[in-house]
Amino acid sequence: DVIQFWSKTKTGNTPTLIVNYGGLNGEYYWYQNTNVWEKDKLLKFTPRGIIDSRSRHRTMVPQEEYDNGHILVSKSCKKLSDAGVGINLGSHGQIQGIGAHWELWMIKQGGVSNLQALRSATLTGAEYLGMDSEIGSLEEGKLADIVILDKNPLDNIQNTESVSYTIANGRLFDTETMNEVGLREVTRSKFYWELEGIGNDYPFSLQTGSFLQPSCHCHQ
Repeated sequence: DVIQFWSKTKTGNTPTLIVNYGGLNGEYYWYQNTNVWEKDKLLKFTPRGIIDSRSRHRTMVPQEEYDNGHILVSKSCKKLSDAGVGINLGSHGQIQGIGAHWELWMIKQGGVSNLQALRSATLTGAEYLGMDSEIGSLEEGKLADIVILDKNPLDNIQNTESVSYTIANGRLFDTETMNEVGLREVTRSKFYWELEGIGNDYPFSLQTGSFLQPSCHCHQ
């Protein structure tokens, strides 16, 4: 009844499996099954202290905890998708950058095709926001913000992590450094944790000259 009713509406579903309710968060699946602290590109753009504290001391649970957790919810998303309900990607800000990839991979775990999962991260969300005439797919006249991959995500959904270049507002960036390349060469400025004499665990306030205390990341 829920699926039939939902399919007759114009509302979508943004499941945020990374913070799945009613079971273990999907976020912990990736800490358990991948060595997040060894991902060089992630460490280039996030302080090691933040990554280490979330990933090295990991919770290890039986696989069925995830089968009955975020994967079960993901399977419900497939049922909704099959009924015509738009499934949108939203990574909840748990861990920037890679979190969106995890959310995409978890949508795939529910049984949708790689193409359907990719649509959840692109066109489906644009349609839901009423912006599909401007963003969400590659078409003449649309805004050309593009990520360029080295591997085909239609072959393996986890190939979405192989981002080599990003085009934003017509500017081309090398994702290994986030320096602008192509039409002009611009070296990015340093992150706060790269500045001389600055620790890398928590943000440093240049205004007050002191470290900011970490705060709750919940809806602020």
